[in-house]
Amino acid sequence: MTKARAMRELLARKELVVSPNVYDGYSAMLVAKMGFKAAATTGAGLSNARLGLPDIGLLSMKENVEACRMLAQLLPIPLMADAETGYGNAVSVFHAVQYFEDAGVVGLNLEDQVSPKRCGHMQGKAVIPADEMVRKIRAAAGARSSSDFYIVARTDARAVSGLDEALRRGEQYLEAGADGLFIEAPETVEELAKIGRTFQGVGQFANMVEGGGQTPVLPPDELQKLGFNMVAYPVTVLFRVARVIEQSLANIKAGKPMDANAVDFKGFKDITGFAEWARIEDTYKQASSSSN
Repeated sequence: MTKARAMRELLARKELVVSPNVYDGYSAMLVAKMGFKAAATTGAGLSNARLGLPDIGLLSMKENVEACRMLAQLLPIPLMADAETGYGNAVSVFHAVQYFEDAGVVGLNLEDQVSPKRCGHMQGKAVIPADEMVRKIRAAAGARSSSDFYIVARTDARAVSGLDEALRRGEQYLEAGADGLFIEAPETVEELAKIGRTFQGVGQFANMVEGGGQTPVLPPDELQKLGFNMVAYPVTVLFRVARVIEQSLANIKAGKPMDANAVDFKGFKDITGFAEWARIEDTYKQASSSSN
């Protein structure tokens, strides 16, 4: 079974698929080690962690795809990608989908913001006309080589024109060929509930942005009851890692680098699979010795 088919089967079940967002090899290995069934990238996380830049459209398609390729090859579980705006018009989207699918991800989010875009929970967003996004969704559906490749249409219209417009766009994007929907930045539990009711039976994506996002952060079981079957945590790990790095550097500066909360050297080797690579090394050392 391909990872894309495995993801389709996960989404077909009634359980909620919780996908922590990953941004480097270490975070990816930990997500797999902790037993999650799927993972996702976030443009914000890749821009912040890999480039040290804000999520305002500075991450290029090449940088995004190559990060996804590395993570998809590393992970034993399905990986969804954040393809931002598709990096241009419908033709650009067609090209981008081919690149992302070739990189090994099982699907992607495609959003209707203008380019350059910005984080979905920032102020000052703008969206393209709905008919332009419809063409992009059609191009995305037409570009994939496997029907298992999962296309999530995201709209940021809630912050620009209100929830009703976001829901209208969602209907149009599904008709254009999207497999799932991502109504970004609803502001109340009531709005989350309305989204869930409106699109019952459709793959629905919830985005839990902690630390000041626009959407109420709810437990997974509550989101499931509201009708969502996918939930991502784009900054949960990243925000905590940033604080731990800050504190660790402060400790080093103060002359006390050791921290009781830190993973030890053995734990670090376990996470990165050192024992398995040592076994492979020993296997080929033995083979080399026997041949002599």
